[in-house]
Amino acid sequence: MDLLFEVNTPLGVKVRITNTYWDYLIKIKHPVMRGREGIVKEILLSPDEIRRSRADEDVHLYYKEIGRLYCVVAKHLNAEGFLISAFPVDKLKEGERIWIR
Repeated sequence: MDLLFEVNTPLGVKVRITNTYWDYLIKIKHPVMRGREGIVKEILLSPDEIRRSRADEDVHLYYKEIGRLYCVVAKHLNAEGFLISAFPVDKLKEGERIWIR
């Protein structure tokens, strides 16, 4: 696997992302995140808040303000997880707050 990184979140879930998926994320979905791998890693390691998605209980939204507010979206499957998306936001989305710093 062409792993870019894997980090342990405050929820005890290992979230990973591959180089291939990161390329897709920064080229197709959110070009604004190019060069911000370190920010994504920091948000997963030390978020300000984590919310559970209203649409899918296995999807978690990690928020942190680093110059501006960012959201990192990860799917959790037991103690493993993978990054779905990452992008800047203006405000926190609705969803159950499950962790706060």
